[in-house]
Amino acid sequence: MPPEHRRGWAVAVPPPGRELIFQIGTAYFGCRDEHGRFSLNRLRDVVAGAPVRALEIKLSQGAKPSLGGLLPGAKVSAEIAETRGILPGRDCVSPSRHAEFSDCDSLLDWVELLAAETGLPVGIKSAVGDLTFWSELADLMRDTGRGVDFVTVDGGEAGTGAAPLIFTDSVSLPFQQGFARVYRTFAERGLHEQVVFAGAGKLGLPDNAIVAFALGCDMVNVGREAMLAIGCIQAQKCHTDTCPTGVATQNRWLARGLDPALKSVRAANYVRTLRRDLMKVAEACGVEHPGLIATDAVEMLDGRTASTPLAEVHGYRPEWGLPSAADRAEIVQLMTAEVPQGGSAPPSATAQR
Repeated sequence: MPPEHRRGWAVAVPPPGRELIFQIGTAYFGCRDEHGRFSLNRLRDVVAGAPVRALEIKLSQGAKPSLGGLLPGAKVSAEIAETRGILPGRDCVSPSRHAEFSDCDSLLDWVELLAAETGLPVGIKSAVGDLTFWSELADLMRDTGRGVDFVTVDGGEAGTGAAPLIFTDSVSLPFQQGFARVYRTFAERGLHEQVVFAGAGKLGLPDNAIVAFALGCDMVNVGREAMLAIGCIQAQKCHTDTCPTGVATQNRWLARGLDPALKSVRAANYVRTLRRDLMKVAEACGVEHPGLIATDAVEMLDGRTASTPLAEVHGYRPEWGLPSAADRAEIVQLMTAEVPQGGSAPPSATAQR
């Protein structure tokens, strides 16, 4: 957790924004002991000293599932070393799997421990391949009462500059197939209204995001598109410390290209435009919010002369993909509330229902 996220948080009236989901990966950066093992005490300190609103256990990510990570020693500055809890100037290797659990049962035990000790919602993030894991997880949640609060499905088209091309191109399911299979697994057991679903994998493009909401996403994560907005040109030099636009380098000269005063405006403009486009499509579909677009409003084109309804493509039942009736009513009430004189409109947080 960098100092920038903590700054001003301890004052009586914290500054707005900067609310975070703290992602716990296999190397337990930020919440590890001197031997690299998970430290519950360190996690408590992080949660207490920063605006953390949820914990996300990263099982895998779309661009490189089942692979660990390597941060070359040349890029491990003193600041990064302190933030991650590692040695400066040394290669930093992330394992390919977690050491705190080994199956669905022990995963849920750990989830319940983290929730009890921090008081925060706890979820998981994963790419999707073999569905055995998801079936076992859903069965245990249904039968034992333990469970995750949210599930983030990362599509295989998600990008990173730190993965072998065979993994980037061919390993793990694309978002639509992966998410639909996971959602269906939970829905068949009556759990889909008890879990918040998030999606990732080129969902910062409005047409992809609309499909994600129709399939049952409550939120979409945006990475690649936001990076492009602040200057990334996909030079594929992330690992060399020579990123020409300053986005992925610790070289001070090159990093000057990442001017916060300019790039923050560009990032904000991108988010506003994405929200606007999503709202316009929702209006065209006759609903008040993108999360209310049903699968029967979306058709998947097969060339220029054929199409298939989204629900039929993924084997959805009519009621799947939408919020519950109570949630739909609350969304409509929020989105149609009158704006007080001199006030501001309710936030059209179209990244979530």
